[in-house]
Amino acid sequence: MKEIPDESIHLMVTSPPYYNAPFDYPDLFRDYDDYLSMMKDFCGELYRVLAPGRVACFVTDDMLVKGEKFPVVADTTRAMIDAGFRYRDRISWVKPKGYVRISRRSGVLLQHPYPMYYYPDNIQESILVFQKGKFDYSYTRKLSLETIEKSRIDVDKYNSEDWYLTVWNITNVLPLGDRLEKGIAAFPEEIPRRLVKLFSYYGETILDPFLGSGTTAKVAKDLGRNSWGYEINSRLKSVISKKLAMSPEKASVGFSKLRNERPSITISGRKRVKIVPKVASS
Repeated sequence: MKEIPDESIHLMVTSPPYYNAPFDYPDLFRDYDDYLSMMKDFCGELYRVLAPGRVACFVTDDMLVKGEKFPVVADTTRAMIDAGFRYRDRISWVKPKGYVRISRRSGVLLQHPYPMYYYPDNIQESILVFQKGKFDYSYTRKLSLETIEKSRIDVDKYNSEDWYLTVWNITNVLPLGDRLEKGIAAFPEEIPRRLVKLFSYYGETILDPFLGSGTTAKVAKDLGRNSWGYEINSRLKSVISKKLAMSPEKASVGFSKLRNERPSITISGRKRVKIVPKVASS
């Protein structure tokens, strides 16, 4: 992410590829070691661009590929700690009961109702929260009253929607029908909306290095934040543009192509949205 200056990012919210997830990223990586190598390189670069005391959030989960379960959550945590981050929290995003996208593993026991045939269906994903050191709260004294007020968190919503728990019940986005995200592994806007409100101030800069359909950038724009985003799939440019256009907030959006000619996207929410080609992969 050479385009991003050192320590200029105030929050990262992203959902990296779930290794070689059958429906979303089949055979994207040569093997699991290849995936881990990319993540380790990325975590080191993330440490460079993230400002001191600031937070990085991953929406991710363990992945079942060709009958083998890969410990993505544990290995992502290890990669971030090795890069110098503090492990702060883990939130479980729970989807509506009965939603099963990858496989109906639990049906095995219905066919063979005996011990050792139990394989549970997964309706949760992990939101991993890491921090670069500790936040200096004297920083807030440098902010204007307008910025402070525009960053205020709705305490009634915080309580009524159970933001304070380590379990968030949020309806998922199904990539079906006429949805803009059809065929794309997108998380619901509510996840980045909560994280952006909880961990950044109005006018600050958000990063999503695995941009996908542009959900994080759109939410950043909605909430008066600037943002950077990277995406290697150039075909998503039109989807990202449409999603950003849905935001009621005005901001310029710029797409650029990196020298390695990989598609990337950078977006700044309040004043400008910049989009560049490339994802933080090797």
